[in-house]
Amino acid sequence: MNRRHFLLATTLTPLAVALAGCGKKGSWPEGMTELKWDRDTCVRCSMVISDRRFAAQMKGGPKNTVFKFDDIGCAAFWLRDKIKDFPWMTEAATRLWVADAANQGERLQWHDAFTAQYIGKVSPMGYNYAAVAHPQAMSVDFATMREHTLAKGK
Repeated sequence: MNRRHFLLATTLTPLAVALAGCGKKGSWPEGMTELKWDRDTCVRCSMVISDRRFAAQMKGGPKNTVFKFDDIGCAAFWLRDKIKDFPWMTEAATRLWVADAANQGERLQWHDAFTAQYIGKVSPMGYNYAAVAHPQAMSVDFATMREHTLAKGK
């Protein structure tokens, strides 16, 4: 390797590594759009999405439309209230992710909201459910969580 190639390799390699880190931060599931914490707002209540333990995101339809939520309860109401405007929300290809209740820092865990389990936990909008991957004592499935949330009528 001559001096010119050595200089290019030692200069460009660190630059390439630095630029590779400029993409998405965190661990986002395949197809999920990055959430910009403390800047993105919930499509239903307009609250800033800050608490990493309760966020949710829906993506689907012919244009891969994305809806972001600060609380899974907001997503439950959105599903009920907007089905006429977005009929694709009930299609199998539509994705709904929910954050894991133990999330902290940059390494976030996400679950399919329809297969996750939900535990009681004080949440941003007071629907008081948080997602976990596996059944736990007193956890409920999505349908039960949704039924209880909609019964609150907020």
